[in-house]
Amino acid sequence: MSNKIAVPIHVLDEELIPAYATPFASGCDARASIAETLVIAPGSSAIVPTGIKVELPPGYEIQVRPRSGFAAKNQVTVLNTPGTIDSDYRGEICVILMNFGKEPFLVTPKMRIAQLILSSVIQAEFIRASRLSTTERGEGKFGHTGKN
Repeated sequence: MSNKIAVPIHVLDEELIPAYATPFASGCDARASIAETLVIAPGSSAIVPTGIKVELPPGYEIQVRPRSGFAAKNQVTVLNTPGTIDSDYRGEICVILMNFGKEPFLVTPKMRIAQLILSSVIQAEFIRASRLSTTERGEGKFGHTGKN
């Protein structure tokens, strides 16, 4: 059983249409829309176009997430993970790849570079309060609950 939402897409090349690798995958693969190999030096980042634009329905976003294989094998990730594509954005989706590895990373034309996850959005209605309820944690900051 699959839960699908129709998303209009404008694409530069049919091979760039995002695709799910398996029937139950939550993320579909975005590909690099580049003509030549792009080298990302160690400690550097690059903005990589995907060649796609989408029209998301109100109440949805696309989250741009790293590919686990890039992270595990090459220490390459999406720099602003997760990136957010809002429903009112109509420009080309681009991915900021960061190379934390020790070797140059080669992005080749049409390479799978990130995962796109369609997600519902709930906006908060912030209500001014003079006081907040107390909890066991209280105002404990980073690492306050222990070493591990």
